[in-house]
Amino acid sequence: MPKQETTGEKHWYAIHTYPASEDTVAFNLKQRIESLKMGDKIFNIVIPKEKKIKIKGGKRQTIEEKLFPNYVFVEMIVTDDSWYVVRNTPRVTGFIGSGITPVPVSDEEITKVLKAQTQEETIYKIDVEVGDIVKISDGPFKDMEGKINEVDRGKGKIKVLVNMFGRETPVELDYLQVKKI
Repeated sequence: MPKQETTGEKHWYAIHTYPASEDTVAFNLKQRIESLKMGDKIFNIVIPKEKKIKIKGGKRQTIEEKLFPNYVFVEMIVTDDSWYVVRNTPRVTGFIGSGITPVPVSDEEITKVLKAQTQEETIYKIDVEVGDIVKISDGPFKDMEGKINEVDRGKGKIKVLVNMFGRETPVELDYLQVKKI
């Protein structure tokens, strides 16, 4: 008697992994699907990531950040065999669901996940806020201090109010040109 209730329909499921093992799980699972000939039951494996720009040591770096750490999404038809293949992949702790029965991810949720996955726009990771005091480290206003007036995370730009000629003047700078005091 089958342990998994199956409708024969393919759905997306979330599987939980050991910390920082998402890529290893995806690689191992792809190998297991091929070697155990489960390509007709397990179709896609996705680790949702987004590109972000992070500033470290004054240098701009593009990084890929996992949207759901410790989770991998799998599109599959759940049968006893397909469940066993996924569940017994090294570094997988289990399916998200009740007991041993996986619960599919809702269509709305998986649409958001897949949309974020295909998003090409890079997000800037800027750790300053409006009102912070910064020192300008580059450009014509080098060594001047100012107060952040505006932060544009989409473009990686900030507006700083700099005291020039006895009045505050807004100056638009790249995030790389300032250091938080």
